[in-house]
Amino acid sequence: MTQRRSAQKRGAPAKRKQPAKRVRKPSILDRTIAALPVSELALRRAAAWTFAIAAGAGAIGIASFFGVPGAIGVAVAEGMGRAGLRVDQVEVSGLERMERMSVYAVALEQQSRAMPLVDLNEVRERLLRYGWIADARVSRRLPDTLVIDIVERTPAAIWQNNGQLMLIDEAGTLLEPVRADAMPNLPLVVGDGANAQEPAYQRLMAAAPALRPMVRAATWVGDRRWDLQFVSGEVLLLPAGEEPAAKALVKFAELDGRDRLLGGHYTRFDLRDPTKLVMRRKSGVEKVAPVVGEDSPGLN
Repeated sequence: MTQRRSAQKRGAPAKRKQPAKRVRKPSILDRTIAALPVSELALRRAAAWTFAIAAGAGAIGIASFFGVPGAIGVAVAEGMGRAGLRVDQVEVSGLERMERMSVYAVALEQQSRAMPLVDLNEVRERLLRYGWIADARVSRRLPDTLVIDIVERTPAAIWQNNGQLMLIDEAGTLLEPVRADAMPNLPLVVGDGANAQEPAYQRLMAAAPALRPMVRAATWVGDRRWDLQFVSGEVLLLPAGEEPAAKALVKFAELDGRDRLLGGHYTRFDLRDPTKLVMRRKSGVEKVAPVVGEDSPGLN
C-alpha cells in the first residue's frame, strides 16, 4: 500500500509555473503627453475639436467641389457652432494706447460666430484700418477663443493744421486727435501736408541733433521748406530742398555754438540763401553776415 502511494506520487505530473505577467511599458507618445504642462483630458479635448473642425472644413470643401449649394456648408458650420465650436471669448495683447473696446468690436462683428465661418484675414484687414495698428495677427484657440496680437505705432510728433491737433507716427500716419490742454511732450509740425513731411523732418533734425531739444515747432511753408521756431522764441527760415536745408541747419548750429545766437538779441534768422545769414534784432534792425567758409566773422 505504501509502495503504491509512493509510485502514484512519483508518477504525478508536476505543476506548471504560471508565466510572469508582462508589464506594459509606456509608449513614446504616452511619455510625451505625461511631460506636457497640460492634462491628458485637455489634450484629448483639443484633439477632438481639431478633428471636428477639420472634418467640418472637409465637408464644406467637398460640398463646394460637387456644386452643393453654399447654404449646406454654412449649415454644417453653424451646427458645429451650436455644438460648442463658437467664438465666445477674445484675448488681445500688445495694446498700450489704442482703445481696447474697438478691437473687441471688430473681432465680434461677424455674420456668424461659428468658428469655421470666422474669416481671420478679414478681421486682420479691418483692424489694420485703425491708425494705431501697424500689424495684427489673428488666430483661433479651440474651442471658443479668438487670439489677437497687436503691434502698435509709436507717436513721434503732433500735427497742427487748421486749428486741429493730431498725433502722428514717424511716417506721418494719423493716430488720433489730441486736445490742446493734453498735448504730450512731442515735436509740433504745422501746416498743410506737414504730416506727410514727418520723415523728412526727422532726417533734418538728425543732421543737427544738438538743436533738437531747442525746437518748439516746425512749420511746413509753401509745400517746399521749413521754418523752425525755438523754445527761446526765435524763428529760423531754412532753404527749400532736403539737402540744402540740412546743410543750413548744421551751419546755424555751428554759429550758435560759437556766438550764442539763441536766447540773445534776435527774433529771426533767415538762411533761405545759404551763403548769408540775415538776422533781425528785437529792435527791428536787420544785420546781414556772410556764412560762406569756416572763418565767417563773429555775428554779435
